[in-house]
Amino acid sequence: MDNLRKGFPVLKRYTYLNTAASGLLPEKVFEYRQDHDLDFLISASILKEKQGEILTDVRETVGRFFGCEASRVALVPNFSYGFNTLLEGLEKPKKALLLKGDYPSINWPVKSRNFEIFYAEINAQLEENIRKALKQDKPDFFAFSIVQYINGIKLNIDFLKELKKEFPETLFIADGTQYLGTEPFNFEATGIDVVISSTYKWLNAGYGNGFILFNENVEGKIEPKHLGFGSLQGKYKAHEGNFLGKFEPGHQDTLNYGSLGVALKLLEKTGMENIATQIIKLKNFAREKFAEMDLLEQYVLDRKEHSSLFNIKGDDALFHHLRKKDIIASQRGEGIRVSFHYFNTLEEIEELVKAIKEKV
Repeated sequence: MDNLRKGFPVLKRYTYLNTAASGLLPEKVFEYRQDHDLDFLISASILKEKQGEILTDVRETVGRFFGCEASRVALVPNFSYGFNTLLEGLEKPKKALLLKGDYPSINWPVKSRNFEIFYAEINAQLEENIRKALKQDKPDFFAFSIVQYINGIKLNIDFLKELKKEFPETLFIADGTQYLGTEPFNFEATGIDVVISSTYKWLNAGYGNGFILFNENVEGKIEPKHLGFGSLQGKYKAHEGNFLGKFEPGHQDTLNYGSLGVALKLLEKTGMENIATQIIKLKNFAREKFAEMDLLEQYVLDRKEHSSLFNIKGDDALFHHLRKKDIIASQRGEGIRVSFHYFNTLEEIEELVKAIKEKV
């Protein structure tokens, strides 16, 4: 376990249970960033001559890590940029299905455009609600988070795979920001049309980088309008009008995207199976403790599968009490959100439980 915590100095200072808000920066990524900017300082454009090589390596690393051909991986600065670019490429008007109360960066951009919108409720019967809405409302696209940012409710990947087979004409657009990095994920095997993700949370890649994974059938259904000199630069973007290039119209930042490449290689070295095993152990232990203390909503307890993100009952006083104990969490919704990544421990969950009992 100590080996999993190496390279994260902040863990020596805090009980960090806040990856769902901001992931930790590994020492290896920090070192890359220092070396990169030192090279830029002393070599300027000579470093930038390697831009194509650097970005190609990152693109291919993302594709290898998530099971997607590199030619269908777009590098974008964050989820919101990628999602808004994609929405602008959808012919309007269109019918959209959203989850009620989903992450604002999903629902707000859809609501701001000329789409006819339907909603599925997030509760213990979430999967049933989605299937019913798809049958009844027949949306052209379904945009959703795989893991809900407030309460950690998770959509099972196998369910999504079967759902896509059942509704092949509906475009499935998934936000993976609160999910990717918690268990192995093979994009090709899911049948999902598009996955977009920021990478500063569970992938520990810092800010300013993200990506989009595209199913091979998406081109032609989405017509992005962004275009610039960067649309032609680098491998996989050989001609004007190239689909991938329309998501990358400008100069790409080798500092931030290079950080993503380093972060993914660190996860590869640790092993996603090992990471998933540790996360399962942590979330099952935490869920049991929280249930004993009546800290979770009943509909969360009623679901078979859950993420390692929980919203526990608690007010301002409890939140500030935890902070005084150097336990880092976030206030979300009506409670306190805690989240556990592979570098966390059962002992840290015990510390959290003890601190809660002191205040309750």
